[in-house]
Amino acid sequence: MEIDMRGFYALTTAALLLLFNAGSADAQRVSIHEATLMEAGAKTEEVSTEQLRRILVEGSAIILDTRPRSEFEAGHIPGAHVIDSAPDQQITAVERLVNSNKAAALVLYCNGPYCQASRRLGEQLVAAGFSNVRRYQLGMPVWRALGGPTVIELTGIIRIFKTDQTAVFIDARPAEDFARASLPGARNLTTEALDGTLKQMRAGKLTHPPLPLDDFNRRIVLFGRDATQALGLAKAMSQRPWHNVAYFPGSYTDLAVALQQK
Repeated sequence: MEIDMRGFYALTTAALLLLFNAGSADAQRVSIHEATLMEAGAKTEEVSTEQLRRILVEGSAIILDTRPRSEFEAGHIPGAHVIDSAPDQQITAVERLVNSNKAAALVLYCNGPYCQASRRLGEQLVAAGFSNVRRYQLGMPVWRALGGPTVIELTGIIRIFKTDQTAVFIDARPAEDFARASLPGARNLTTEALDGTLKQMRAGKLTHPPLPLDDFNRRIVLFGRDATQALGLAKAMSQRPWHNVAYFPGSYTDLAVALQQK
């Protein structure tokens, strides 16, 4: 059984972030969304969660996930590219991605403050002549903890469906579609019904609540008719206490067919 501790790690890391800035005179005026680690001796600048959100909206930089492909597939920042190459081939892979434009804006991330993969690759890129390299060193744990949308790939869902018996799969389609067919063991929750469902859960009126109440760090996978429907529920849940939520950017039909084949 796969045990996912990233949710717990995310909360712990997020709670400690402002302590990293405690030495600053402006520490109390910096929100957690604006915080960075302010690492000493780093050769690349850091971006905050708020800055990364703006970068994603503007499309002003290429986002590079420096973790292994298996971790990328299990959940990554929307629009990110995985560097799927051996360590000694990563610079070449990035050069191909940017069409040899070493002035291209890049933002790297990995598994948070204590993961050095993004810092290591960032320094290697600078040494190779790249001139616009920054890092979101807070990484996936804090991105998740602060409600950032997270994408899960089809291959990641298939692996999790087989190995993580604690994972909760949420079907965001209307109840009538869910009643006709869904994934084995899936639960139904639409964006429109979320607030009312949460009220019923808090009042103890649901015998089988769609969201886990025993562990708010359990992995939750959202899927729907299409990416828009799944993302809608993901955004609606972004201000809720569940921190290990990812949405599938494909269709329920594609997902169901793939799981049947596997």
